[in-house]
Amino acid sequence: MHQQTVIIGTGPAGLTAAIYLARANLTPLVIEGTQPGGQLTTTTEVENFPGFPDGITGPELMDNMRKQAERFGTRFQSGFVTRVDASKRPFTLYLEGGTEITADAVILSTGASAKMVGIPGEVENIGQGVSTCATCDGFFFRNKKIIVIGGGDTAMEEALFLTRFASEVRVVHRREELRASQIMQDRARGNAKISWSLNAAPLEVLSGDKGVTGLKVRNNATGEEEVLETDGIFLAIGHRPNTAFLGGQIQTDEQGYVEVVPGTSRTNVPGVFACGDVMDPIYRQAITSAGSGAKAALDCESFLFEQH
Repeated sequence: MHQQTVIIGTGPAGLTAAIYLARANLTPLVIEGTQPGGQLTTTTEVENFPGFPDGITGPELMDNMRKQAERFGTRFQSGFVTRVDASKRPFTLYLEGGTEITADAVILSTGASAKMVGIPGEVENIGQGVSTCATCDGFFFRNKKIIVIGGGDTAMEEALFLTRFASEVRVVHRREELRASQIMQDRARGNAKISWSLNAAPLEVLSGDKGVTGLKVRNNATGEEEVLETDGIFLAIGHRPNTAFLGGQIQTDEQGYVEVVPGTSRTNVPGVFACGDVMDPIYRQAITSAGSGAKAALDCESFLFEQH
């Protein structure tokens, strides 16, 4: 099956790219992976997306974007791309189950997956007190107790950001030493709202009818277990860009994020573009992802126009 343009992945980036390409009569095909709509489908309230003064739920926002893309002629196909041959055009995409699709241009919007601790109660309570994004959800924890799990720069940044809302922020890290840079450690330690549980291994997220109630941890030095009472738990142990299926054909940085020509969405392979969290380790917001999706579509449109 041959397509002019294929978008791998949904979320705000992929769906915005689809809207732009469809309106340019390029009839894009969007391949939805295992989580149609991306990370936003695990978010209950989105209050920082422009145009929604009363807020909107993550799933509803993604559903609206999908309907808008469909209205202009975008087609969707469920499936999981296991491999891409980007050595020659048209590119070949191999899907689980044996389906092969060729495409003149490909937009990568496969996103990034938040790294999980891997403890009971964690996944079940995403959106119910467990979060992977402080800037997305911090507002909902005004005057409440919060735990941040992690020991790197991201954890320090998130802990400091959350002090704007929370009455108390406790950093839980499984080692005695933090991995964060000294300047970030100093800033966090200098904040009176931040307390510390170091050398503490998270064991289980505890929850009740109204969501998260505590985090069970084990002191690695003494072996003692205790429950830290909390209203929310923020996971800050990093993200993993979903780029393994590319097999190293598209240039990435050390962490696996797709590298693009600065100011564009162009990758090192002409005709392959990237947008959203798969190429953005810094901002990771719905609005910045949507913006990068628009850029990818416009770059893609220009590329196809030049080719034909």
